[in-house]
Amino acid sequence: MITFEGVTKRYGDGTVAVDNLSLQVPTGAITVFVGPSGCGKTTSLRMINRMIDATEGRILLDDKDIRQIDPPTLRRGIGYVIQQAGLFPHRKIVDNVATVPYLLGWDKKKARARAMELLERVGLDTKLAGRYPFQLSGGQQQRVGVARALAADPPVLLMDEPFSAVDPVVRTSLQDELLRLQSELHKTIVFVTHDIDEAIKLGDTVAVLRVGGHLAQIADPSTLLAEPADDFVEGFLGKDRGIRRLSFVPAGGVAVRAERDVPGWSVVLDGDDRPLGWRAGGSTGPTDTQAAGKDGLLPFGTFDLEKDSLRAALDAALLAPSGCAIAVDGDGRFAGVVTREALDEALLRASGAAGPTGAGSHG
Repeated sequence: MITFEGVTKRYGDGTVAVDNLSLQVPTGAITVFVGPSGCGKTTSLRMINRMIDATEGRILLDDKDIRQIDPPTLRRGIGYVIQQAGLFPHRKIVDNVATVPYLLGWDKKKARARAMELLERVGLDTKLAGRYPFQLSGGQQQRVGVARALAADPPVLLMDEPFSAVDPVVRTSLQDELLRLQSELHKTIVFVTHDIDEAIKLGDTVAVLRVGGHLAQIADPSTLLAEPADDFVEGFLGKDRGIRRLSFVPAGGVAVRAERDVPGWSVVLDGDDRPLGWRAGGSTGPTDTQAAGKDGLLPFGTFDLEKDSLRAALDAALLAPSGCAIAVDGDGRFAGVVTREALDEALLRASGAAGPTGAGSHG
């Protein structure tokens, strides 16, 4: 566990970056620091590994004051991931990943074997091990950065806006990869972002900081969305926080029709029962099919009935011309249709179930 006790960082010109911060970062979970520019989230992160020293207060790592630990020793026991990976451009990927094991005195064979293992773990082809950073895409470089941070198996991982420099598709992939890794490794992770959606998706606990380095609220994402502490937190969460709350309501409780047909529309499947699109038909169906592709099919949305949230089901319905969502199983095969009426009923139930006592999950 990482504990902040009345931590303040004041610079020589009088600027206060962090002001009397007190909070706990639970062991084996992801805690996200989120807030606008100038709120002290990166400063708070860097004080954990003493890249910046606090002016007042204490930071404890498993009940030991970090000021009693030599900074280089402390940092070798804490993984650190930053924007744009920060890889050594003159070193091959395998040696970038093996950086900390080399510093710890591991022999080259053992360090490189660990690096190759981690490249696979973060979803990279080991054929990339012999390349240099400039030969990799931004998303691949970030995965290398995560692998390097994990190389010596540190119990604590600090991540400073690691995914902000990549495009949205790659960013989503990296977020999903981090959650997958965390489900296996159970590290104590402190993650900094300015993106509230990223904070809610990744965080077991979210600490919202306000400008001037004050803690505005710390809570699990579901509680944060349901009960913002004040106007600042409510404004930072945005006007669509009700929609975000649906991310913590499993879609499994929504009523699903096994039939492919709804009034005026039909789901078209391929030979493996995977959805291809909606086809208009029937007396109540629309006649304007300009949006249809060459095969006469219109766009559709799907959600995984077992894994996804009610927010994903609602999104699938909004993407469909029929207004209905297509449910699929874990293999992407058709499981049924969720009508607008069924969604309305589920949303009504969710209005009381998405709060602090409702079901919650990353998603």
